[in-house]
Amino acid sequence: QVQLVESGGGLVQAGGSLRLSCAASRRSLYVMGWFRRAPGKEREFVAAISWSISNTDDADVVKGRFTISRDGAKNTLYLQMNSLKPDDTAVYYCAGSRVVGKMPQYWEYAYWGQGTQVTVSS
Repeated sequence: QVQLVESGGGLVQAGGSLRLSCAASRRSLYVMGWFRRAPGKEREFVAAISWSISNTDDADVVKGRFTISRDGAKNTLYLQMNSLKPDDTAVYYCAGSRVVGKMPQYWEYAYWGQGTQVTVSS
């Protein structure tokens, strides 16, 4: 089992920045990603990174504003969020997958954190 613990959420004004962190209890995941769920909406993909070679994938709605990264020594995943908009308000979830050779689909993430709230005020 792998436990994922997010931190770094909060309240920020539009145009501001936040950095989310996700600490993994074990170094056994091949891909880690961020998803979010806004009130009344389905959970959506934000970004993902392959742990070994740092290939990344971003959703179009966050390209150029959000950056995913990881620190292998700390088993920690990050999401730097800049130029935040009210539409970015959501609970952000860290997720981990052991799928290899490709970026996993949503249902291929076996491990999930509890989520951290991000609220962007206008």
